[in-house]
Amino acid sequence: MKVLGIIPCFNEEENIESLIKELSDYSDILDFVIINDYSTDLTSVICDKNNANVINLPCNLGIGGAVQTGYIYAKKNNYDIAIQIDGDGQHNPAYIKSLIEPIVKDGLDFVIGSRFIEKEGFQSSITRRVGIIYFSGLLKLLAKRKVSDPTSGFRACNKKVIDFFANSYPTDYPEPESIMALSRNGYKIAEIPVQMRERNGGTSSIKSLKSIYYMIKVTLAIIIDFTRKHQVT
Repeated sequence: MKVLGIIPCFNEEENIESLIKELSDYSDILDFVIINDYSTDLTSVICDKNNANVINLPCNLGIGGAVQTGYIYAKKNNYDIAIQIDGDGQHNPAYIKSLIEPIVKDGLDFVIGSRFIEKEGFQSSITRRVGIIYFSGLLKLLAKRKVSDPTSGFRACNKKVIDFFANSYPTDYPEPESIMALSRNGYKIAEIPVQMRERNGGTSSIKSLKSIYYMIKVTLAIIIDFTRKHQVT
């Protein structure tokens, strides 16, 4: 079984080296590729210094384009399972096996690492938690699915979802919208409890005013996706 870690990365010079070293401890079960989304800091230099497998994008595609690049890479190289792991170091690789297990043993298509099942570890800011509760409610209403952590980027999927995401993936703030798309197409989704960590350095791309745009944009995207027809046959 081939497993790929997809690491979207933009200006993570303060975090990426420690993540590369952590992931190297799991080389017996996991390959990984860093998608360097046209970083303007030393991210690319640090990746090269550590002999990491990197795709350097020629322009900034945003998180959606970076992640989809990883899924296209996974599809072309015939990986069986892909795991998204943020380049900011918030996702602890110790949970890799726990994310994979429901796919291998229970036949699930998509597994989300949720920080809100056991409510331990880094829980994010109050503002972001309000947004997470809102999107959780919206998905419950439209997708008829309870997801406690819809903005989590710590997620694993099987080959069917790799193919789906390689062909179609939201461009901007993609996590809640991608859950809606998978639900609409009947994929089997579950959550497992994880503890997330606070980033060691750098800043999040979602800030105060941008968070308002995020809420509006993702809400519209989920509603539009809800109106679409079933894609997968």
